[in-house]
Amino acid sequence: MDLNEIPLFAMLKGRLGHLGERQRLISQNVANSDTPGYTPGDLKPFTFQAKLQAAQASTTAQASTTAQASTTAQAVTQPGHMTPASQHRSPYKAVKTKDSETTLDGNSVVLEEEMLKMTEARMNYDAAISFYQKSLAMLRLASRSPGRG
Repeated sequence: MDLNEIPLFAMLKGRLGHLGERQRLISQNVANSDTPGYTPGDLKPFTFQAKLQAAQASTTAQASTTAQASTTAQAVTQPGHMTPASQHRSPYKAVKTKDSETTLDGNSVVLEEEMLKMTEARMNYDAAISFYQKSLAMLRLASRSPGRG
């Protein structure tokens, strides 16, 4: 059984992917805190409506490109083969956001705000993982034989 076929697990997977990408962007902001002219980025908040629209758009896009992909895409015949760079892009779009202050060199990264964002993302990630684990435990319990305790 594929857990992605269960809507709850598909949404949790999307949420975890979003939070992982957000943590990557925040760490990139922190790494560039001394870069002149750097504007920090962040992701738009994860919402059910946005996830639903993205799923519908990707289904439509997959249907239209399936015929083209079979003739133009590289075939991956072994799992160790490299995949094209286009397949490594994140499905989430970063938006440039200015933090509360900008230094004289044009850098607008405020480390305290980035650390708060990282803490928030980490807490949301931990909550999603906990919910994922509880849902798996519930599935295991439901799939047990009636005689087992």
